[in-house]
Amino acid sequence: MSMIRDLRAVVRPSRPSLRKSGVRLDAGAYDTTRDPSTPSAVVDCAVYRDGARVETPKPLTPHEAMRLVRRDGGFVWIGLHEPTEAEFSGIAGEFGLHPLAVEDAVQAHQRPKLERYDDSLFTVFKTIHYVEHDQLTANSEVVETGEVMCFTGRDFFITVRHGGQGSLRALRHRLQDDPELLAKGPSAVLHAIADHVVDGYIAVADAVQDDIDEVETEVFSPGRKGGVSRGVDSARIYQLKREVLEFKRAVSPLLRPMQLLSERPMRLIDPDIQKYFRDVADHLARVQEQVIGFDELLNSILQANLAQASVAQNEDMRKITAWAAIIAVPTMVCGVYGMNFKYMPELHWKYGYPVIMGITVVLCLGIHRTLKRNGWL
Repeated sequence: MSMIRDLRAVVRPSRPSLRKSGVRLDAGAYDTTRDPSTPSAVVDCAVYRDGARVETPKPLTPHEAMRLVRRDGGFVWIGLHEPTEAEFSGIAGEFGLHPLAVEDAVQAHQRPKLERYDDSLFTVFKTIHYVEHDQLTANSEVVETGEVMCFTGRDFFITVRHGGQGSLRALRHRLQDDPELLAKGPSAVLHAIADHVVDGYIAVADAVQDDIDEVETEVFSPGRKGGVSRGVDSARIYQLKREVLEFKRAVSPLLRPMQLLSERPMRLIDPDIQKYFRDVADHLARVQEQVIGFDELLNSILQANLAQASVAQNEDMRKITAWAAIIAVPTMVCGVYGMNFKYMPELHWKYGYPVIMGITVVLCLGIHRTLKRNGWL
């Protein structure tokens, strides 16, 4: 049972927030040393027996690895990165993978799902990476997605990665450091990957929360003049909402597969490992609630920002109208005396000009005071 107690520690190492640290799960090969005879998409191919990696004089091809497993037992774990149809066809034939699953794995752009075939499980995970940015703009990319597709069999485990992030190199090394866990077979690797992916969701959700808090603070901060907020660029809020929607597309469809893996007995999933899929499903459900909350909060922020912009525009129109009312007085007076009629009151009076100008100024000041008292200026 020590393996079970240490399971969380193995697949979920401590990690600072992505928002604060700027850490990125860079793309990388599991092993940079490749045999020329192996397909170029294979970045690591290893056999595990009794929880330990079987050391070989040279890197194994998938065919050699499977032949070794059939002869001596254990299981093979093959990692591929964006294989072509030609590169993957040989592996698919060697392990008897279903053509529909193979097509999905090669073409990518699949929604998270779990499909059961006769001798294997096909699982699709969407990986999420938080894109660091100094300031959120209308064109900022907040989250970047990739895909990890897993084929789980009785004596094999195949991962197919798409995208420039979401490397499983560190996870493979951590699993190799825990032979008791790895001895549980391919289902232990599947759980570790699921937990790793959901852990990434949690970190990204924390970082996105910081962005939303920043926008929310700007929207609801007091205005510089008159206590009226001028709002922020609505395009920034809309862009953040689009990124949250992409995050939601990765999280929500995965909840049902995790529940199936935790609730329904499956002959390819070790009973000791299956119960820990409940923990993954629980964390995923919490992330889903966060993402749904983000979407609703951004809706409210966007509506509040538009309302503030409308209020600010109304305030501007009130001021323009008030000044127009003030300017109307001298405009009217000047218009009357600019008609050049021969007979007009006080037209030839010595004090006519200063008196008319004084009356105009007094009327303008009176209107200005009245409008300012009523809040129009």
